[in-house]
Amino acid sequence: MRRKLVVANWKMHGSIAQNQQLFDAFKQKLAPIDNVDFAVCVPYPYLFQAQVVLSGTNIAWGAQNVGKYPVGAYTGEVAASMLKDFDATYVILGHSERSTAYCESGENIAAKFVTAKNAGLTPVLCVGETLQEREAGMEQQVVAEQLDALLLSQGGAVFEHAVVSYEPIWAIGTGLSATPDQAQAMHEFIRARIAGYDADAANSLRILYGGSVNPVNASQLLVMQDIDGGLIGRCSLDANDFEKICLAAAAVR
Repeated sequence: MRRKLVVANWKMHGSIAQNQQLFDAFKQKLAPIDNVDFAVCVPYPYLFQAQVVLSGTNIAWGAQNVGKYPVGAYTGEVAASMLKDFDATYVILGHSERSTAYCESGENIAAKFVTAKNAGLTPVLCVGETLQEREAGMEQQVVAEQLDALLLSQGGAVFEHAVVSYEPIWAIGTGLSATPDQAQAMHEFIRARIAGYDADAANSLRILYGGSVNPVNASQLLVMQDIDGGLIGRCSLDANDFEKICLAAAAVR
C-alpha cells in the first residue's frame, strides 16, 4: 500500500503570528502520527519561517507555484533553486485557482513540472474538470489532456517521485465534494492513463484528492483504493480540522 500524504495548501492566507500558532499546533498534533507523510505549502514570504519552525519535525514544507525558468530577467517569478534554498520539498503546480486566473496553459504547467523535478523538488500536479465539463461527460477527456501535456513530451517516468492531485474545480472551496465513488473512479483513471506509459511509475504514484475535504468526509474518501491522501485548503487553516483529516488518513490500513 502506498503511504498516505496529506498536504496543507494555505493559499493566500497567513501572517507571521498566525502561522506560528498553526505551526505549533501542527507540530503537537501530528508528531504522534508516524504512518502518514505531511506537508504545508505556504506563500513564498513564509518559506523561511516554515524552514525555521518545522526543521526536525515530521512535517515537510513547500510552495504553491514556481517559475518555469531556472534563472533570468523574469520579474516577479521565483526559481526552483530559490525554493530549495529554504529546504522546500513540495511545490503545487497547475492549481485551478492559478491556471484560471492567470491563463496558464498545459504546456506552461508541464514546463514548471519538469523544472521542479530537475531541481529536486516534488511537484504536486493538480488536474480536474469544471462542473459543465462533468455534466457533459467530458471529465476523463479533460483530465487526460492535462496529463498528456507531460506524458506525450516526457513519458510516464516523469511521474516517478511526483504527486498528482485530482481537484474537481466545481468542488474547490464550495463545500461540495465528489462522492467517494466519483473520486475513486477518476483516481483509477489517472493511474491507468499513466500506466499506459509506465506501469511502475503509475503503481508508486501518490494521487491525492483535493475538493473540499473535511473531517466529515475524509474517512470515506481516504479509504478508497486509489486515493493516497489529500490536498487540503480551507480545513488546513484550522489545526483541529486538519488533525482529524490526518487521523483519518492514518486509520487506513
